Amino acid sequence: MKRSRLRLWLAATTAIAVSAAGATMAVSAQAAAGCKVTYAVSSQWQGGFGANVTVDNLGDPVNGWSLTWSFAAGQTISQLWNGTVSQSGAQVTVTNASFNGSIPTGGNVSFGFNGTWTSSNPAPTSFALNGVTCTGSAPTGNPTTPPPTTTPPPTTPPPTTPPPTTPPPTTPPPSPSGSFANPVLWQDFADIDIFRVGDAYYYSASTMHYSPGAPILRSYDLVNWEFAGHSVPRLDFGTKYDLNGSNAYVDGIWASAMNYRKSNNTFYWLGCVDFSKTHVYSSTSVESGWNRISTINSCYYDAGLLVDDNDTMYVAYGNSQISVAQLSADGKTQVRSQQVFSTPSSVGTLEGARFYKRNGSYYIWLTRPANGQYVLKSSSPFGPYEMRQVLLNMPGPISGGGVPHQGGLVQTQNGQWYYMSFVDAYPGGRVPALAPINWTSDGWPQIQTVNGAWGASYPNPLPTRPVKPMIGNDTFPGTTLGPQYEWNHNPDDTKWSVNNGLRLQTATVTTDLYKARNTLTHRIQGPTSTATIELDYSTMRDGDRSGLSMLRNSSAWIGVKRDNGANRVVMTNNITMDSNWNTTNTGTEIAGAAISGGRIWLRVNADIRPGTGRQARFSYSTDGTNFVSLGNALTLDNNWPFFMGYRFGVFNYATQALGGSATVRSFNITTP
Repeated sequence: MKRSRLRLWLAATTAIAVSAAGATMAVSAQAAAGCKVTYAVSSQWQGGFGANVTVDNLGDPVNGWSLTWSFAAGQTISQLWNGTVSQSGAQVTVTNASFNGSIPTGGNVSFGFNGTWTSSNPAPTSFALNGVTCTGSAPTGNPTTPPPTTTPPPTTPPPTTPPPTTPPPTTPPPSPSGSFANPVLWQDFADIDIFRVGDAYYYSASTMHYSPGAPILRSYDLVNWEFAGHSVPRLDFGTKYDLNGSNAYVDGIWASAMNYRKSNNTFYWLGCVDFSKTHVYSSTSVESGWNRISTINSCYYDAGLLVDDNDTMYVAYGNSQISVAQLSADGKTQVRSQQVFSTPSSVGTLEGARFYKRNGSYYIWLTRPANGQYVLKSSSPFGPYEMRQVLLNMPGPISGGGVPHQGGLVQTQNGQWYYMSFVDAYPGGRVPALAPINWTSDGWPQIQTVNGAWGASYPNPLPTRPVKPMIGNDTFPGTTLGPQYEWNHNPDDTKWSVNNGLRLQTATVTTDLYKARNTLTHRIQGPTSTATIELDYSTMRDGDRSGLSMLRNSSAWIGVKRDNGANRVVMTNNITMDSNWNTTNTGTEIAGAAISGGRIWLRVNADIRPGTGRQARFSYSTDGTNFVSLGNALTLDNNWPFFMGYRFGVFNYATQALGGSATVRSFNITTP
């Protein structure tokens, strides 16, 4: 939604095949009289991990099952779903739940769990089903290719394998308890598209000029969310996205569409860029493998993607004049497009389309920026459509924030519906708020309000399930960046690397932070949070500038300046842009101090509660423990036209010549 264009230490791992030594995170046990077990670690963080287990029955039908194995490195299961677990030392026994005890020949059953680990986390190498070791082969006399059967789906689809297309169990899941508070996630994730695949929920958002674009979040309870990936690996839409002589601030990825197609187990993302063309990306995994498969020579402005019951793909889009396009069977071209609705002048502007089908009726979910929500309903995707108001000027759940609007609807596996909107909450950005939806007898959605307002809290939609934290301490293990990061414009990939630390070589000669390539950003956790980086500046060269910034159209930073062979820590304020996103001030050094030793800790404390006068404060440490305030506070700009909220940004640029570098040893975000 563009308001009509003016308007941890995380080691995210993917499930991959293991070697005979069992050193990686997924394994298929190959050697059983009638069964095969696939064990996959879906995510891992310091001290914890999540895993999915699938049991394929290759022998006689099973009525009631028990799966046993032994952990080799002292791992412990802390929470399990779709079964019951008992553990004695290394020995683990998982028995069936009430709804998944039967496994016919050729069928399978799945369960998932969260666990803890210490020094290592090897996958188990041997499993037994009802006391019989699983070898992955059928017993003599059984068919080698058993007929397919409908079985309950796993609650956690493996990250690199699409979830099954079979329906969920008819037995209701466990009843949730407790409640959640809005905003359900206090980070800047606007223009929400949300949908469910099996027991996993996915959330796509806008990123404008940040790269990679279109982040994907994942949840299993609609309340706890984790980073999963990006749909657009690189903004390859022109040189301005490379900060190569021009910039693309506030262009790029706006309100776009994402959905899942069961017929080919594929996720699709599409979005219009620069009011010009619509780019279509697809992957069989949300975490990786995204490729552009097509460019359509039409702008599907603020698009919503529907995969109909007959597998036809439709796109609803437009500003005030709402259209529906039908895509080809492969999703790569447009077959037909037709205007289906013209917004009455009494309503004003409608945009931000999302497209749904429920009980035979088609719904186009539309926002009136930035204070209303409307819905269209028809018996055909091409209309005619009726319109009803869903909300207008409804009080929101965030003190000082705006009216919840835009976003999308999602149905849980137990049949309930929820609306995930966003709330304008600058200077932090636009943050998501969740509310239950009721349906009238004639098929119109209504928000469950609390005293006429969007509730500050509601009962949990589902039993809560922990996921990887979205903040914490990251020491950049391995050789790749986690999906929690995005670059300011496309990076120069020859000038950065990860290898137990983030090494940033200077990629630009400039005095302007807004023109410096390879500035790595992270969203700020609200309402207040603190970012601290440990910076190794020993390989900087004269003229280099490296540090930690508060990045938006009014910015400031704390960092290291190296000039004439000497290093100083400085705080620079008053870095500004105009309304066309041209730099108007490259900043003023407010305070500084001489430093030595090659390592420093830089810190920014940010208050992003909605309203005016919020501030960010800067400090540093030479030992990682004792911090000294430096300079003055940055008063945060809370205007909306930049759209994206403030971010923490890590940078290293040259003012004289390329060749220097700096290494970020850790990036830590904490809350009070």
